[in-house]
Amino acid sequence: MGGFFGAISRRDCVADVFFGVDYHSHLGTRRGGMAVYDSEIGFQRQIHSIENTPFRTKFEADLSRFHGRSGIGCISDTDPQPLLVRSRFGLYAIATVGRINNAEKLVEERFASGGSQFMAMSSGKVNETELTAALINQKDSLVDGIRYAQDTIDGSMSVLLLLKDGIIAARDRLGRLPALIGQNEDGYCVSFESFAYRKLGYYTMHELGPGEIMKITSRGIEMLAPPLDTMRICAFLWTYYGYPNSNYEGVNVELMRYRNGEIMARDENKRGKLPDVDYVAGVPDSGLPHAIGFANQSGKRFARPFVKYTPTWPRSFMPENQEIRDQVARMKQIPVPELIEGKRLLFVDDSIVRGTQLRETVEFLYESGAEEVHMRSACPPVMYGCKYLNFSRSNSDMELLARKTVQSIEGDEGQKHLDEYADASTERGQCLLKAICEDMGFSSLGYQSLNGLLEAIGIDKEKICTYCWTGKE
Repeated sequence: MGGFFGAISRRDCVADVFFGVDYHSHLGTRRGGMAVYDSEIGFQRQIHSIENTPFRTKFEADLSRFHGRSGIGCISDTDPQPLLVRSRFGLYAIATVGRINNAEKLVEERFASGGSQFMAMSSGKVNETELTAALINQKDSLVDGIRYAQDTIDGSMSVLLLLKDGIIAARDRLGRLPALIGQNEDGYCVSFESFAYRKLGYYTMHELGPGEIMKITSRGIEMLAPPLDTMRICAFLWTYYGYPNSNYEGVNVELMRYRNGEIMARDENKRGKLPDVDYVAGVPDSGLPHAIGFANQSGKRFARPFVKYTPTWPRSFMPENQEIRDQVARMKQIPVPELIEGKRLLFVDDSIVRGTQLRETVEFLYESGAEEVHMRSACPPVMYGCKYLNFSRSNSDMELLARKTVQSIEGDEGQKHLDEYADASTERGQCLLKAICEDMGFSSLGYQSLNGLLEAIGIDKEKICTYCWTGKE
């Protein structure tokens, strides 16, 4: 994944850009970058690796030499950015959030048409932000270029451009990810996460629609291209990777998760499938609010049978060695024995994707003395890897727990009946639940239904992307 933040002001706004970008650190783990413009100094830019050190600590030393009244920055799980680009439109900085599935094809087409070389990363791949800039620069205006890039890219692409006279913000053409504009007395900002600018004294003044392109200066905002008619905003924003304080399309993340848990418990109780447990708990951290809603609706007591110790190892994947990463993940899980030993526990997780860490969590709970461990997923079985955003590290659909289990049950024939396997009311759906329980050691397993999830989000279901569950665009 990744996230971006930009600000433009009648005063120096480097601190706003710094803190605004830092508030997007939950969205990426590889690179962080800032680009600032000052009318006397010009463009200043820095990119750091944040794989082993948080964004804040990497960039604190850079702040004293950064000066400017406009700037952009990003957290990226893929490529180093923002990039400085010299083009027919002059010098500008660009940051992107998205995914390009047809990158190799676009690069070869560029070469075939006489385009110049691209800088290659160590993997040999082209930086997708550089490729996006190359596409933009093919047209006669930045607006036409952005639209051309978004239409040409198979995937999705939101863009921030830092110019000498302002910032251009473009939300991806189907609005899969958010982009909001905030305002304070000195100027404006643009952000992926709405809470990021509220803490800096901005208030929401506009949420970009799908494909909408806005120009932002310290004096105001100007629509350069209107929003398009079709939206497919990612449902995982609410269930998993969105921060609790944020709002997307007017729907708060934390409240959605409470509702989602309530709906799960309500529907399970109607079916007579609610197990008798001592405590309902959430898998930290994003599973907690789903579990609170589940506990409130079911009447079962909410508890935290284990907590994550994060002061020294905030991310379990920081070490390069896989064995050490696995050990760090285990070391982070600190049990509360009084809430585990001899207890029947029902855990709610935000999702079950590959199930690797969840398997270790269940083993840890039984080793700590749990009598029963029931598991609930706050979304339907993930059947397809996302082809629009980089939120999952799966390289193949067959790495997904649900797909892998279907293959083990019925082989290739089962892959023709994924809709049935995703529906717990069908015979195949029940087989999937039973097989995963046996494999993972759950006392019982339940998934939120797609209808229940859409009800919890509460906006028009036609505006929501559910590809990872249905395989339908």
